[in-house]
Amino acid sequence: MKRLLKIISSNKVLFQNFTSLSLLQLANYIFPIITLPYLVRVLGPEKYGLINFASAFTAYFTIITDYGFNLSATKEISVNRNNKEKVSEIFSSVLTIKILLFFLSSVIFYLIVGMFAIFSNDSGFYTIMFIGVLGIVIFPLWLYQGLEQMKYILIINVVIRSVTVVIIFLAVKVQNDYLLLAVLYTIAQILIGATGLIFGIRRFKLKYLFPSKVQLLDQLKKGWDLFLSSIWINLYTTSNVFILGLFAPNNVVGYYAAADKIRIAFQGILSSMSQSVFPYVNKILSESYEKFINFNKKLLSIAVIVGLFISLSLFLFAKPIVNIVLGNEYLPSIIVLRIIAWLPLIIFLSNIFGIQTMLPLNYQKRFSQIVFFAAVINLIISFLIVPYYFEIGTSISMLITEIFVTFSFFVFIKKNKIQII
Repeated sequence: MKRLLKIISSNKVLFQNFTSLSLLQLANYIFPIITLPYLVRVLGPEKYGLINFASAFTAYFTIITDYGFNLSATKEISVNRNNKEKVSEIFSSVLTIKILLFFLSSVIFYLIVGMFAIFSNDSGFYTIMFIGVLGIVIFPLWLYQGLEQMKYILIINVVIRSVTVVIIFLAVKVQNDYLLLAVLYTIAQILIGATGLIFGIRRFKLKYLFPSKVQLLDQLKKGWDLFLSSIWINLYTTSNVFILGLFAPNNVVGYYAAADKIRIAFQGILSSMSQSVFPYVNKILSESYEKFINFNKKLLSIAVIVGLFISLSLFLFAKPIVNIVLGNEYLPSIIVLRIIAWLPLIIFLSNIFGIQTMLPLNYQKRFSQIVFFAAVINLIISFLIVPYYFEIGTSISMLITEIFVTFSFFVFIKKNKIQII
């Protein structure tokens, strides 16, 4: 960890962004963990599972509206950060596309809800959850990341999510309050999105420049491979909860989702590093390939050490962690947590090989191909074993898929003699 701080603190902006993103993980991961022991007990496995099933369903529409811009637009803004006119042009084009994609998503959403009983029987609840997607649409995370001004979204997120957590403890009291919880989640996301958008426009003095057809097509083209990648990645990450919900009762979904929430919280320790360094590695690559390689070598060594520590801790202490955080109703979550305990280490390595190395070097198509095959593998395994082994099958499928992704990235890097190992 000392080595990590030394690397990051050598660059003031990178250090500020790492610090901001590290604290932001408290809003995205630690705050939900604070409410997790309370919500799993108040809502019970069934309603808690329903909330997570709905979140997995609406995540598909988030993928559509994001369109890979969190990486492609971040990269482009990072390169053009000193050209305000160009930044405004990119901002206008990306925001316009995202809003148009939201309208398209709305049509698809209501068609699905109207056609399938699993959704139409609780259409009001799913509609509330879907509205939250709008908040993600208008929140320009890619803008703040590209300009390396993450401290502002830290403040926005922490303030709004802190208030939301307090309200959850005060207002959510019984199982049927799952609808109220959905409303609170949606309102928080809308407020974060609107505040982030308005503040970003004013702080960075952006102008909305009505984009031409050529500019819109250019952004769509740049984000296409990453959009495909995000779809495939979603098919072996958040889709696991959705697929499980198709075969298993809501309480079983709750067992898996609760264990995965714990895993994600622990994994968030290094997730902030991954997000903060992406604009930086693109910047240093434009200056020197050697500096880029040396920096990623250091990131890789950190990922191995910290990732191994986190994964071992989750595996060895799965039982006491589940008992303390989730309670006796969630004993089936123990074996789930032990299986997915190795994901932090595997995903950290995957991130260094794929996002921090392959994408800056413009290997987007190969990146997309690998995650596509991973999605296919996950779907095949899931539909073969999840109907019989439920949450255990989902855990095994996810672990095998992530191992495949990391190993494939590793082989590609070795084959192309990219010397970060």
